[in-house]
Amino acid sequence: MTRKLLVAGNWKLNGSIAMTNDLISAIANGLSNSKNFDVAVFPPFVYLSQASKLVGDKILFGAQTVSEYEKGAYTGEISAVMLKEMGCQMVLVGHSERREYFKESNQDIANKFKAAQAQGLKPILCCGETLEQRNSGVTEQVVAEQINVVIDLVGIDAFKNAVIAYEPIWAIGTGVTASSEQAQEVHAFIRSLLSLKSDTIAPLVPILYGGSVKGSNAQELFSMQDIDGGLIGGASLTAHDFLAICQQADKLS
Repeated sequence: MTRKLLVAGNWKLNGSIAMTNDLISAIANGLSNSKNFDVAVFPPFVYLSQASKLVGDKILFGAQTVSEYEKGAYTGEISAVMLKEMGCQMVLVGHSERREYFKESNQDIANKFKAAQAQGLKPILCCGETLEQRNSGVTEQVVAEQINVVIDLVGIDAFKNAVIAYEPIWAIGTGVTASSEQAQEVHAFIRSLLSLKSDTIAPLVPILYGGSVKGSNAQELFSMQDIDGGLIGGASLTAHDFLAICQQADKLS
């Protein structure tokens, strides 16, 4: 089963009007017209309208999180309805920083996944373990819990229109990258977890790796059997670094 590679750039709390214009324009200009992989960017909320005018047909775009609520007295929240109106195609749910800093629970994230899909947005469900959890040998247990809560709420069929991103928390922004073998091991586990529910859907779900991906290691990571691209943090903030990763994806697609 062939899955299309995806290189997704999560800008996190970075950006400006000038940066959004320059970065998206440079990425669009640097991508091959004949590319056979997908590229997506996830700017902060306030730059989504601007991004929608810049991405053209080469780049997908979306938000870094979404409210589980559609409307109402929820000050500061942004709904999936609003994101859809802005032209977003995708949204991140359950990023480790949302889990850690904003105390989003597995159930919160499942609710956000459901809300996103209800509006036709493709969620990228993030999962991953801390260094302490890896050293304790509970990586698979942690990842399974994070994914199974979503399956329990929306069903396995929902993953026909979803992406999973495995992000070992100990490798995010640290410069430490899981070896391609370490990453592949967890990606294979995730696919086997999905196959317990459906052996027809499991091979179709793209599973991205996130954690200090750069041009120098992208090809090795993306060539693994169950790694279908990357969720890129720091290297997504400059066109040169992000395009270096895209070039490696282009070689494999």
